[in-house]
Amino acid sequence: MTEPDLRAPAPPATDTDRRVVVAAPRGYCAGVDRAVVTVEKALEQFGRPVYVRKQIVHNKHVVQTLEAKGAIFVDELDEVPSGELVIFSAHGVSPQVRAEAQARGLRTIDATCPLVTKVHHEAKRFAGQGLPILLIGHGGHEEVEGTTGEAPDSIVLVETPDDVDDVELPTGQPVAWLSQTTLSVDETAQTVGRLRDRFPQLVDPPSDDICYATQNRQDAVKQIAAHCDLMIVVGSRNSSNSVRLVEVALEAGAKAARRVDDASELDPAWLTEARNIGVTSGASVPERLVQGVLDRLVELGYPVAEEERLVDESLSFSLPPQLRPHDQRGRRR
Repeated sequence: MTEPDLRAPAPPATDTDRRVVVAAPRGYCAGVDRAVVTVEKALEQFGRPVYVRKQIVHNKHVVQTLEAKGAIFVDELDEVPSGELVIFSAHGVSPQVRAEAQARGLRTIDATCPLVTKVHHEAKRFAGQGLPILLIGHGGHEEVEGTTGEAPDSIVLVETPDDVDDVELPTGQPVAWLSQTTLSVDETAQTVGRLRDRFPQLVDPPSDDICYATQNRQDAVKQIAAHCDLMIVVGSRNSSNSVRLVEVALEAGAKAARRVDDASELDPAWLTEARNIGVTSGASVPERLVQGVLDRLVELGYPVAEEERLVDESLSFSLPPQLRPHDQRGRRR
């Protein structure tokens, strides 16, 4: 692929014609922050090497930074020497992976996002009640694989609204539905609507499975997209929630939307007719990458960005027990 010419001239427009709006909230969610800090603290506490199964979060810059600090990322547990420490990623793992780790004598730290763990518990509960489960999600995604592993004989994957018609289950019996946490809020609602039409006894999860951060970032994009000639989403290609933000921006009225990993991928040719630019980032993106894009836009003649905030986020999650400080009695906090 040809690299963009970053020396290309800025588009012809006066400063007063241009506006850059950066959406908020954006970037790290509580689950991602917990997972990244888990790896950092494990390196500090246990030293090198610390192995991580799969990418801890779906962002190549985060992975590269942690690799530089001593983390070793592997695809499967058979790449980890017996007795070593391995961290499970924020996307979660199946019981089969946990059993394999135990059988090989691996020490483990679980960095699964608590909101993903909630979906795992729901899958086990529905399966225990004898209900078939329709899991809305993307095949091959680590989160979907982990959730499916909790009840493999009960779960049927539904990827899109159009897949509902192909589900081979009796329509006159109760069935439950769950979803991957990083999907498009609107498309998931559409899929659930189609499921409810086909399965009148559809059983809902106790609460929405799509995580608060995914929904907030999508809503923040909707707030500004209609006024944007171009929406720039900072995030990696394998980040489900980042890819969804591009789709959400276009559906909400942005004339164009592009995903970039960082400022180096910003092509000035995209800016030829773009006076109003929106910027956001997926839930696994460090703020420094967003700032790099904003700085590059200033270099190309755009004004300093204005922030439009939808809501404030204050949720945080405790670190895994192995990494929590002790109280005076030696108990984990």
